[in-house]
Amino acid sequence: MTFDHSKYRPTPTIALDDRQWPSRVIDRAPDWCSVDLRDGNQALVEPMTVQQKLRMWDLLVKLGFKEIEVGFPSASQPDFDFVRALIEGQRIPDDVTIQILVQARESLIARSFEALEGAKRAIVHVYNSTSPVQRERVFGLDKAGITAIAVQGAKWVREYAERYPQTQWTFQYSPESFSSTEVDYAVEVCDAVIAQWRDSGKPLIVNLPATVECATPNVFADQVEYFCRHSRYRADYRVSIHTHNDRGCGVAAAELALMAGADRIEGTLLGNGERTGNMDVVTMAMNLYSQGIDPKLNLSDMDEIISVVEHCTAIPLHPRHPYAGELVFTAFSGSHQDAIKKCLAQQDKDAQWDVAYLPIDPADLGRNYEAVIRINSQSGKGGVAWVLENDYGLHMPRWLQIDASRKVQAEAEAQSGELSAAEIWSVFAASYLQPQGQQSLQNFSISQDNASHHGHERLKLVTHINGQAVSLEGEGDGAISALTDAWQQRYGDAVEVIDYSEHALKSGTASEAIAYVLLSINKQRYIGVAVNNDVVSASLQAVINAAAQSQHTTQRKAS
Repeated sequence: MTFDHSKYRPTPTIALDDRQWPSRVIDRAPDWCSVDLRDGNQALVEPMTVQQKLRMWDLLVKLGFKEIEVGFPSASQPDFDFVRALIEGQRIPDDVTIQILVQARESLIARSFEALEGAKRAIVHVYNSTSPVQRERVFGLDKAGITAIAVQGAKWVREYAERYPQTQWTFQYSPESFSSTEVDYAVEVCDAVIAQWRDSGKPLIVNLPATVECATPNVFADQVEYFCRHSRYRADYRVSIHTHNDRGCGVAAAELALMAGADRIEGTLLGNGERTGNMDVVTMAMNLYSQGIDPKLNLSDMDEIISVVEHCTAIPLHPRHPYAGELVFTAFSGSHQDAIKKCLAQQDKDAQWDVAYLPIDPADLGRNYEAVIRINSQSGKGGVAWVLENDYGLHMPRWLQIDASRKVQAEAEAQSGELSAAEIWSVFAASYLQPQGQQSLQNFSISQDNASHHGHERLKLVTHINGQAVSLEGEGDGAISALTDAWQQRYGDAVEVIDYSEHALKSGTASEAIAYVLLSINKQRYIGVAVNNDVVSASLQAVINAAAQSQHTTQRKAS
């Protein structure tokens, strides 16, 4: 096997020293044309059935496409029948124009007009190949011969359109493989076609396809700008762009082409198409959306788009696909998770979006925040805190976030994979709510002696530690300080409450309370967490859970 780069040559660049497109900014959406039902369909191992085509059609209309290429009716009976089904079934909304593709041959053009009979509005898209390799190796013609094919095709399109005056026709021409055609010749052949149509009174489109993407996007933008600046009849037609993704830059090339003077973009949902695919309309439209530009398409239900496209194409979506993939709004990195959590906490509902690592709000695409942060061995405290807060209602203090994340990370490393929310909760519960020794609060009473103790509370409490009943009595400013006093009296430990917090887990009068306490016992820190129906019981149990750990530590050292 050889891997020899010298067999290839670089794509020629354009002499355009005063190019204007680099300083332009996209500030509006292009005219969109979906080619899912033609270009996308012809690229499938198993072309769509009529039912699948109709489902795709319905989705495209729902999303807001106003121009939809529906097939190549002269090339196959199924395509012909589908076009007829749309027209005869009256499935075409009044504001939607269908488009068909046809080669510049009379019999095929005639067949295409038969397919379109009765349509209110239609675009007839005629093309022929113009690149040197096609001229020389496929057709064996010079430039004049190729131009003659294009001009004759344009004449036939105009002639047959006159036979169906009830339809509002638009004429479109593509110099196939524009990106590989000498740009001066592309101007020449397109002007020759437009010359046949410009006095017809019909709307006109010149489509400039990167049938095979062969250069960097800036070179394609140069080609488009040069074309627009040198065409004699530029004011008479819309310039359309149809890029492919052979170099992985189909979207970038289309965006730069807009800056270079294009008006219209052809592409497919999620990029299905020949070889590496067509330009992905979803990605480009969402790129505009993320810049505050109305994309003129409603992509708010991304899951429906994915479902329909996968059903109709039998091609699964990559989890990292821009905007649409399962993992694109997911953070595994601990620092990313922490930044997302902090930003979301400060993001006002009606304010402009400004959240670290999330270029758009996932909710705009029908996604929810629960799917944003996911946990594996690379995750940190912010991610663990986010999952436990959103799925279980916990608002953990920072010191508990740090400790819990270490335990969750250890479990993720042990499993060598991602942990579900339920698995994260299981680690949390085992670590804090079911601590070693199974200590449990049995009963307690609190009384006040205002006369002699200045409002101090006296606590009597019975708990079980290591299966044995333990009675404790103490006093303090509140229940927690009274319990720590009792513990010091019973065990002689130096106990200090470093931090304490509690909150309701659910809204309503019947909600459970959770308490978090960080104790220093003999200069060692212990964490206690507990859930109970009332906050006092939860607080006392949390202190017991934390304090009992010091006894287990002492017993281990003694043994």
